[in-house]
Amino acid sequence: MLLILILLIAAGAGGAWYIWNGMQPVAPAGQPVTFTIEKGTGSAGIADLLEKNGIIRNSLFFKGYLKWTKEGSKFKAGTYVAKPGDTYDELIARLNAGDVVKEETLMFTIPEGYTAEQTAGKLATASKLDSGVFVDLMNSGKALKEADVLGIPQEPELRYRLEGYLFPETYELPKDSTPQEILEAMLEQLAKKLDTIPNWHEKLKARGLSLHELLTVASLVEREVVVDTERPLVAGVIYNRLKKGQKLEIDATVQYLLDQPKERLLYKDLEIESPYNTYKHTGLPPGPICNPGLPSIQAALEPQASDYYFYVTKKDGSKGHLFAKTYKEHLANIQKSKQTSQ
Repeated sequence: MLLILILLIAAGAGGAWYIWNGMQPVAPAGQPVTFTIEKGTGSAGIADLLEKNGIIRNSLFFKGYLKWTKEGSKFKAGTYVAKPGDTYDELIARLNAGDVVKEETLMFTIPEGYTAEQTAGKLATASKLDSGVFVDLMNSGKALKEADVLGIPQEPELRYRLEGYLFPETYELPKDSTPQEILEAMLEQLAKKLDTIPNWHEKLKARGLSLHELLTVASLVEREVVVDTERPLVAGVIYNRLKKGQKLEIDATVQYLLDQPKERLLYKDLEIESPYNTYKHTGLPPGPICNPGLPSIQAALEPQASDYYFYVTKKDGSKGHLFAKTYKEHLANIQKSKQTSQ
């Protein structure tokens, strides 16, 4: 009887030691291991994966530990790095937190008011690809689903089909993103930003505008205005002129046609023959002249009503404007703006 008792105690002690030993971290001499947990993988599958990669000694014991500690239900999918020597608790904490390996990303910022050409240059620098690849896609919209969703027109008069639709923002995309995927992300961001404006579809319809016309007005506001509070007022001036059939005569539309922007336009610049030149043609240009930010889009959608038809930039460094109802008042404002620079 005593012998049987001794054998049971020995067996129990041996089993306990076996379990204890099996739960110990693997010898830390090994190299870190990268492994990926696919979406939908359960805790049992993760335990088997850890054993297979040599991170734990025995998946069965790890499964038992998870049940005992009531862990495993919040493990997150992704690619992880673990090393032999990590304890059960360290592994569990990492899997719960989703402490995954950070992917290499492609990060770039497009400022508000950048043109398609400027955007293409920025994307080329970030992606190490030729800017011509982006320019071609901006012209064609080829293989860009969101271009069709947004209803971007494809008219021969447009300098760049996607001009105005590439939302200015800071982007972080997978490192291996294709030019199509990059531009698609920018178009999708525009759609998302538009949806932050309450009832924008109804407001657009009430103004009798297409999205293309809205973005065209927004682009004019973007290039003309620096002070945010003035954006709705300048948008109102643009609509006043359009309603009256008066030429917009916006310098930014001429600057858009130049190889390099000028500090001051010359009279010969105003004679450039182009449908974008609002000094020569009434109505809106064929399309946007830059990629506007959300404040300019909102201003174009909800302009401030006024009797103003003219505005001139102050020369005092404030970047603000003086507004006028008549051309006579406008001429007086021009003189006043010169005085503020002295």
